[in-house]
Amino acid sequence: MHTISNAVPLSWSGSSQTKSTLSTTYYSLKKGALLAIGSLAMGASLMSLAADLPEVEERGYLRVATEDNYAPFNFMSGNDPDGFIADVLVELEAYADFEIRQEILPWTGLLAAVSNGQYDAAITGASVSDERLRVFNYAPPFASAQHFYIKRADDDSINSIADLDGKTVGVQAGSVLLSRLPELEAMLEESGGSLGTVMEYEAYPEIYADLANGRLDYVINSAVPVNDLINERGDIFAAGQAVSGPGFVAWPVPKNSPELLTYLTDFMAHLRDSGRLKELQEVWFGESFDDLPTTPITSVAEFHEMAGM
Repeated sequence: MHTISNAVPLSWSGSSQTKSTLSTTYYSLKKGALLAIGSLAMGASLMSLAADLPEVEERGYLRVATEDNYAPFNFMSGNDPDGFIADVLVELEAYADFEIRQEILPWTGLLAAVSNGQYDAAITGASVSDERLRVFNYAPPFASAQHFYIKRADDDSINSIADLDGKTVGVQAGSVLLSRLPELEAMLEESGGSLGTVMEYEAYPEIYADLANGRLDYVINSAVPVNDLINERGDIFAAGQAVSGPGFVAWPVPKNSPELLTYLTDFMAHLRDSGRLKELQEVWFGESFDDLPTTPITSVAEFHEMAGM
């Protein structure tokens, strides 16, 4: 049985404001990101423990958190969840001997809710990062998370990374995109430029709206959502060059749940060996990722080795 509910995690403020109206420099934003990471780590040290596999099997259900607004990984079609993750959860329901209880949350509180034990895993489109690996292990990746910039299709002022010098960029709050901005900063410094004002938003639809209306000069997102956006709205937006090195999208699992990590690793192997993973990647991402790691990512060293960093 697969149950679905919309929920707000205890750590989310519940504000009706959907995007940040505060424009910050990268340096103050970096400080805020580090504070958020510290809060996540503190939550992990104080959390009511998320269930490992034996407890899940004993109680008869797995509690998973998914995001509400990050196409093509997760999005809503009316009142129903849709996207790659929705199809994968159907496969997980058929594979598992226990119930899958899915709750749909805003991204800004999702990982904190998993880290403090409200949910057993984040079955969503989460990028792997050094900071998150302090709190979570990751099941084997299912998509690339290299970052690219997006501009307005009619904006002739941006044709290369050097043209991003001093311009205003939009990114999702609490995302790995923030922690990897130093890579773009280094690229800009090589051409004598600098990173401009960074604006944080709760969800990408609001970011794209502000890019379209000119409030933002460009946006950064990972490979799969960028391809999805250009396929659907190529008359409005255009994709640019990569602004980061390689990366991966995978499911965060609390570090105190090693047996659940093994179970989800075996499930991913089942999807891969049956050909179903490739089918779903092609349906939702427009391509399959045949060269992704097939083992869990449990440390920064493993992540860097897998990504060639």
